[in-house]
Amino acid sequence: MNAPGIVLNLVAWGAIFNLARRIYSKQDIKPIIWKLAIVIFVGLFSFSINLPYMDQQIKLAILPLGVWILYGIYSRKEEGISWDKYRKYAWLGFFANFIFLAVALINPLIHSAIFPANEISTYLSDINKGKIIQTHPSAGNRILDRDSLLFQLDNIKEEPVYSEKWYYEAFESGVELSKAEERFPYQLAGTEAKWGSGIDPMIFVEQDGKGILISTGQKQVYFRAEKTLLKKGE
Repeated sequence: MNAPGIVLNLVAWGAIFNLARRIYSKQDIKPIIWKLAIVIFVGLFSFSINLPYMDQQIKLAILPLGVWILYGIYSRKEEGISWDKYRKYAWLGFFANFIFLAVALINPLIHSAIFPANEISTYLSDINKGKIIQTHPSAGNRILDRDSLLFQLDNIKEEPVYSEKWYYEAFESGVELSKAEERFPYQLAGTEAKWGSGIDPMIFVEQDGKGILISTGQKQVYFRAEKTLLKKGE
């Protein structure tokens, strides 16, 4: 998980803890603390639907399954006294789903502000151990030109991912796809994304050494440098 997500989740749990403490302080008959913690946890269980949101899936709680389970257990005890003690905590558990939903909605906005997806420095923060790996027979004997990469890093711009265009260019070349030159025959390994971003990208370098295709697992971004980032190997 990324750093903003961790902080937001801690804030969410802090809010749940404070709400539970307020309920507890107002009760005349105090419940057992470890039991109310379990009740809140079980109350989190719900029937949910998944909705797409900013390259991720978020869960929207619909039915309070955990509350129903707890009601079935506690309503039979001591003529409902136990259920009265724990009912609010069960519902707190269910409504905690919406606190975490708010976290899921806010986190990508904060993350994109701190770690812009259109800046290559988000994915290439530390290149000291960077190296080039040939991933296709069409790759030449090239190594990473660190000086060129460092010099151009601030000026490398994002461009659209021309996936269909690249495919048709390879298809219309008349060469069997298995024998055609790979557009991205090099992989840039050993680099690190910005600390706290939670991104573990796979980075591929174009045949001419100027194009960089980055795959995050959720999407692909393409950057283009003015000068090659590769040089002849020894």
